[in-house]
Amino acid sequence: MSFSVGVMSAMYLTKGISGAHLNPAVTLSFCVMRKVRWGRLLPYCLSQVLGAYVASALVYVVYYDAIMKFSGGVLTVYGPNETASIFATYPSEYLTLGRSFLDQVVGTGMLMLCILSLDERRNTPAPSDLIPPIVATIVLGISMSMSANCGAAINPARDLGPRLLTLTAGWGTEVFTCYNYWFWVPLLAPLIGGPLGSLLYLVFIEWQLPDPEPPQNLSTVSTISDSIKKPATSKTRVTQTTQLLL
Repeated sequence: MSFSVGVMSAMYLTKGISGAHLNPAVTLSFCVMRKVRWGRLLPYCLSQVLGAYVASALVYVVYYDAIMKFSGGVLTVYGPNETASIFATYPSEYLTLGRSFLDQVVGTGMLMLCILSLDERRNTPAPSDLIPPIVATIVLGISMSMSANCGAAINPARDLGPRLLTLTAGWGTEVFTCYNYWFWVPLLAPLIGGPLGSLLYLVFIEWQLPDPEPPQNLSTVSTISDSIKKPATSKTRVTQTTQLLL
């Protein structure tokens, strides 16, 4: 729940700056759909990873004493006293590589499938001010239902930034080599799942929505060609002159 509150708070804080881009998979999907310029993809992704790294460093400093007491001062990825999973995501022992990849593709695809409809005027759009808590609730639902396999990262920056922090804070290279170099799964799979979820939305939702009805009772606008069709009286000449000035 605190994770979803963090998503909501970050969206309220940054929606006026970047449109609240917190996830490289979401940013990539919006670039593919031409909702965001491609030139913003790399700067946004680097900022997202850096932000996740700094946030993880703050968590590490605040909870340093608790981490050291629990781990006995030995920072590891495996075992009953491992603490690496506080920061990045890792697979469960029973999970195969292919299934973990599918898990992240499906989770990120569901995220995009849900959030793309929030501002669709032809459907049932959400009020703009309520989009952050709605997105937070979507993230909460995905996290609660899909975190058992491998932590429900669904965000490459949310996983890579903390993993880099553990690499530099004492856990060592094991955070990248463990589970047969599994770290690439939460990096690559969301980048595939996001565009796939967007494609599903386009095919089954957006392209099936009815075209918006034309506005009714449009006022007639006089044009210069209309004035040529009939002789102009002194009154109509004044009206036409006023229209041209406006």
